[in-house]
Amino acid sequence: MLELARSGAAEGLWLRAERQTGGRGRQGRAWASPEGNLFVSTVVRVRPGEPPAATLALVAAVALEETVSTFLRLGGVVIKWPNDLLLDGAKLSGILLERADDAVVIGFGVNLAHYPTDLDRPATSLAAHGAAPDPGIFAETLAESFARWLSRWRDGIAPVRDRWLARAHPIDTALTARLADGSAVDGLFGGLDAQGALILRLADGTTRVIHAGDVFLL
Repeated sequence: MLELARSGAAEGLWLRAERQTGGRGRQGRAWASPEGNLFVSTVVRVRPGEPPAATLALVAAVALEETVSTFLRLGGVVIKWPNDLLLDGAKLSGILLERADDAVVIGFGVNLAHYPTDLDRPATSLAAHGAAPDPGIFAETLAESFARWLSRWRDGIAPVRDRWLARAHPIDTALTARLADGSAVDGLFGGLDAQGALILRLADGTTRVIHAGDVFLL
């Protein structure tokens, strides 16, 4: 593990791995971790009166999207709820949040140089789109962006939510949400509620608010 150099803009401790032998994603899924990609984690301590800890997922997403856009200027990057990045419709990254008391560990995995080909959904890398940033430089840029968005979040979720919506797939995009109980809900993207939960507009005209689940574009 490598500790990133700290700067005035980067809050807290950041740790980066050159590669991982036991990388994992949500629900314990394996995460391919070849050298050349980004594997980095940081810790945020949530203070009394701040937005809900779960909304740090939005902070992580907008900071990562901003960082990717710094290196990839051709566009095509969108955020999928709550914090995946898609590049031309294929998965570019994953973010995992885990909480212990007031501490939230946020782990980022980004396909910089390589991407897996054995997933149940398309994946891609920055290198496949003509950009191949050094993982260390990318991580430093991400730490600085995350610090800026975290500072805004501490004063209220609204600016983060607005940025997330501006960088997400369009309103009325068809989505399916796979819930923890194994059921699935199909609907049209209706935005986010005030606390960052996903709003789905269903075929019968009602809405469903999704607080946790795997979301896929239809």
